[in-house]
Amino acid sequence: MLKNHPKGLIPAALANMGERFGFYTMMAILTLFLMSKFNISGTEAGSLYSIFYGAIYILALVGGIIADRLRNYKGTIIAGLLVMSLGYILLSMPALITTKYIALAALLVIAFGNGLFKGNLQALVGQMYDNDEYRDKRDSGFQIFYMFINIGAMFAPFLATWVRNTFVKMQGYAYNADLPGLCHQYLDGKMSEDVLNGRFTELATSVSHGVAPTDFKAFADGYLDAFNTGFHYAFLTAVVAMAISLVIFLATKRHLPAPKAKHVTATNISAEEIKENAKEIKQRIYALLAVFGIVIFFWFSFHQNGLTLTMFAKDYTQLGGIFSSAEIFQSINPFLVVFLTPLIIAIFGRLAKKGKEPSTPKKIAIGMGIAASAFVLMAIGSIGLPLLKDVTAQGGLPDAARVTPWLLFATYFILTVAELFISPLGLSFVSKVAPPHMQGLMQGGWLTATAIGNFSLFLGAMMYENISISITWTVFVSVCVVSMLVMLGMVKWLERIAK
Repeated sequence: MLKNHPKGLIPAALANMGERFGFYTMMAILTLFLMSKFNISGTEAGSLYSIFYGAIYILALVGGIIADRLRNYKGTIIAGLLVMSLGYILLSMPALITTKYIALAALLVIAFGNGLFKGNLQALVGQMYDNDEYRDKRDSGFQIFYMFINIGAMFAPFLATWVRNTFVKMQGYAYNADLPGLCHQYLDGKMSEDVLNGRFTELATSVSHGVAPTDFKAFADGYLDAFNTGFHYAFLTAVVAMAISLVIFLATKRHLPAPKAKHVTATNISAEEIKENAKEIKQRIYALLAVFGIVIFFWFSFHQNGLTLTMFAKDYTQLGGIFSSAEIFQSINPFLVVFLTPLIIAIFGRLAKKGKEPSTPKKIAIGMGIAASAFVLMAIGSIGLPLLKDVTAQGGLPDAARVTPWLLFATYFILTVAELFISPLGLSFVSKVAPPHMQGLMQGGWLTATAIGNFSLFLGAMMYENISISITWTVFVSVCVVSMLVMLGMVKWLERIAK
């Protein structure tokens, strides 16, 4: 699989593992942390989540401009790792993060560091494949890169929840996903007598080693403090991952390309040639903008995994066994990326030998259709589930009324296949089509499209909390299907530009 690829590919991917580790730490715990720490609704947590995830990608445009101007991709990448580490350190300090606005400021520090790092490392990977020796391996190269960067992400949710749960245990409690919300209900005076004397007392006794609390206010305060402080310390796992990535990058950066500022020399170029070159560049940029427009809707749907799909895991899914907490579901996607990528590369390789491999634009369109099918599954599996407000009123659903965790597993499986058709191949398409002097900027453009999708994520939380769960997923089906059809309509044009 690694044969005939540049030496710098794997070092670049390993250096990116820390960023992915931090990303999936946030994907797993950020929404639940914000709701528990600041006693806010899923919609409000979704707004903060959207701002953060949007900023991660929109700031990649800034990072791309900085690197393109300085022609110092490696220095910009190192600065990004250091700034991200600072942001995670800030988030790990309970005494500092006392309001949601301070939390957002720390999140934006992480986002800025990510902007300096993410697009520029991807631009370096693309530059490796500008060499004629590797040019025809570009698509598989980005797939391999995407596979390796997700190795760290597989472990992030497990380590983050282990740190959180270990701290909760050290304070004399056990983990329960429903209790933070119930504790806030009690402290706010919004809990009914039935819930107080029923589910709240039952769960409080269960997490207190079978001893019923005599002072429910003291229990609620103590449990929330333990739960939230555990979350804070969980962010430190990302700092360790960043340090490992920094060491790997410093040790292997010599294998990565180092573009220098280009010196212009006088040549006899006719006005017609200049005009033709300008026309070609415009066509390339238009093609990239068209693809960016499509992937907005993919990321709007896909990145619900850290928001509404995580909330669904907490509110409607049976937890236990290997799926012991809502956060653990976020390990499924990177795990499947690592293990499905070789299979998909092999399938495309076999098709290529037969001359039947779909073009990159066609693969992206197929990926949108696959994503739609994942939400079809969720819509069918959610038929008959009560509205969230009814679940909250009764203190949470009993296990017998919850859906099997394999529904989410199957959904993540399908979404991961869709992601492998879109994300690494989209990055490959950008590096292939972008004008050489705009590589960092155009990689930033791809990430900006992702940002626009992410800024819209809160709409998913609004639907989740206010309308039928099944209808919520159906909205995402519609978005993905329409995007697929539009992409299919542009395939021939995009294929012509990419030649």
